[in-house]
Amino acid sequence: MARSAPLLAPGTYLNRESALIAFQHRVLALARDPSVPLLERLRFLTISSSNLDEFFEVRVARLRQRVAFGLKAPGPDGLTAAESLARTMTEAHTLVAEQHRVLVQELLPALEVAGVRLLSPARWTTQQQDEVRALFRSLVLPLLSPTSVDAAGTFPHVQNKHLAVLVLLRESDPRTGSQGLAVVQVPRSLPRVMALPSDACAFVLLSDVVVACIGEVFPGRHIKACAPFRVTRDSELWLIEEEAEDLLEALQGELHHRNDGDAVRLEVPADSPEAIEPLLLGQFGLVQADLYRVPGPVNLHRLAALCDLAERPDLRHPPHVPRADQGRLDTADVDVFETLRRGDVLLHHPYDSAGIVLDFLRRAVADPQVRAIHQTLYRTGATSPYVDALCQAARAGKEVTAVVELRARFDEEANIDLAQRMHDAGVHVIHGVVGHKVHAKLLLVARQEGAELRRYLHLGTGNYHPQNSRQYTDLGLLTADPALTRDAHHLLQQLTGLGAPRELKRLLQAPLGLQDQMITRIDAQAQRARKGKPAQIRAKMNALTDPKVIAALYRASQAGVDVELVVRGICCLRPGVPGLSERIRVRSLVGRFLEHARVYVFGPDDDRQVWAGSADWMERNFTRRVEVCFPLHDPHLADRAVRECLTLPWQDDTQAWDMQPDGAYLRSRTGKFSVQAFLATAGE
Repeated sequence: MARSAPLLAPGTYLNRESALIAFQHRVLALARDPSVPLLERLRFLTISSSNLDEFFEVRVARLRQRVAFGLKAPGPDGLTAAESLARTMTEAHTLVAEQHRVLVQELLPALEVAGVRLLSPARWTTQQQDEVRALFRSLVLPLLSPTSVDAAGTFPHVQNKHLAVLVLLRESDPRTGSQGLAVVQVPRSLPRVMALPSDACAFVLLSDVVVACIGEVFPGRHIKACAPFRVTRDSELWLIEEEAEDLLEALQGELHHRNDGDAVRLEVPADSPEAIEPLLLGQFGLVQADLYRVPGPVNLHRLAALCDLAERPDLRHPPHVPRADQGRLDTADVDVFETLRRGDVLLHHPYDSAGIVLDFLRRAVADPQVRAIHQTLYRTGATSPYVDALCQAARAGKEVTAVVELRARFDEEANIDLAQRMHDAGVHVIHGVVGHKVHAKLLLVARQEGAELRRYLHLGTGNYHPQNSRQYTDLGLLTADPALTRDAHHLLQQLTGLGAPRELKRLLQAPLGLQDQMITRIDAQAQRARKGKPAQIRAKMNALTDPKVIAALYRASQAGVDVELVVRGICCLRPGVPGLSERIRVRSLVGRFLEHARVYVFGPDDDRQVWAGSADWMERNFTRRVEVCFPLHDPHLADRAVRECLTLPWQDDTQAWDMQPDGAYLRSRTGKFSVQAFLATAGE
């Protein structure tokens, strides 16, 4: 069927950077929410700050490069890189100002009332000043190595997001050639929040400790002025994979330069001496728009330590206990393989324990009938029980293959270390696919059962990461379906380079056709609507940015299809625009758990296809990543996935945000129903 031209005229596609900053405002709103425990509110503030750091390291850095290269072609939103960068800077300044306002005017006073005190130097008592000096001399001073600016004006290199203090000395030092200027870089090994020995509920910031005691770093010198600062740098890694003979070796070499990229942001305290700012801006090649003068710490993310240091469980969420496993796979005497031969098992984490998946792997490792185990690993954490299990299986003589994505952003170093561990244990380690990140989540087990070699499979929407699986909502399917396991085997052969791409019967994959398959299913619903048949599209994902998919959704809306989208983060589609998207609704759910599952439903309930998978509807997922989407054919499992991921979120009036045609979000605040609280407690 011929498709009409894309409907992305100027104004129909929202700016991606603005959409991402809008999401950080929704995260920050939880820091202001009095119904959220106080230390959890502080944690949400630090999350929004950490997210913004990555935004500068990647998105802002990329925009600056496009501007520097003179690229003037507009993006799907109609803005050039220069226009997008200018808008982004304005919006980022607004967000940072609000982050610090929430900290200074709302969170710190509320914490003080609750008995948790973050003390500024102006409030230190004489006894506390003595304690600070003692902490500084015993824990901090031995690790500090100040660097002076020499007679040639050489400024020391300051690494990405590294806390540093600029010190102006009253006179030069003829012995060293110092011009009266020095930089003290504070080691990352030091805790950024420190408890005072005399009061377990009184805390001080490391940056305040260093500044207060800076004179001891320069004995015999007169300190004219000093101020902490932090510079954020471009952290993208640049590899020409086709020219890299060894991807692991090339990536190891490139990682050393991550902290050395061009500066993109400078943060200083609002009360810094006037001489500090122009000096630092000049050193880092930045302009006034890149400067963030903040009335508080220059790194809000580090306040996350306070959430853990304060011994106040009453100010945190109570520990989450996963509900009983519906498949009874968490019972030690259950034969997991027999259970899966009887039927598929659907898991919804963290409401169902992710330990069930790990236990599935461990039972496969211990089972003498299991001949082979194959797994993809994208993010696993610096230490991983999954990696431990794969190593154990290889040492036991099983055939074990791990496809490790070395380029998982900011997890590269951990993945390199884990890949080396597995290689040393005898695991066949595959370092991804040239030009594409392997983002698919699958674990395949081959077991000898009589004369037959039967396969068992786990497919998921989230990573094999124990910590994330307790914080992220994701779906996982355990199955022995021969068609699905055969497809998974063929896909793994492609990834290991042992097989040419083959047509999969049940699974959908990127970059080989997933985008077209999604658009085909969207267009099929539009065709149903044009024929007067009931038509519906429902989907849940982290981000919606792909212009082709957005154009298809606009066509579907115009044809009469009802479209309901639950998009946690970035959404570049405009919902509810008359004549364009009036049948489309978009909702964002932001709460205790990070909504991460991807589910797609095409058709009304009596005639529908239900899919889950690893891919957001983004161009990168469709064209530059290896992704897998899998069907939920069992009607009971499909009903459950649709209900928990796509029906209940539209009943939420506590943590839900409804997107408006102009891209703004309005929060529903009647406070009667939270889907996350419901699934975490009742569930059924």
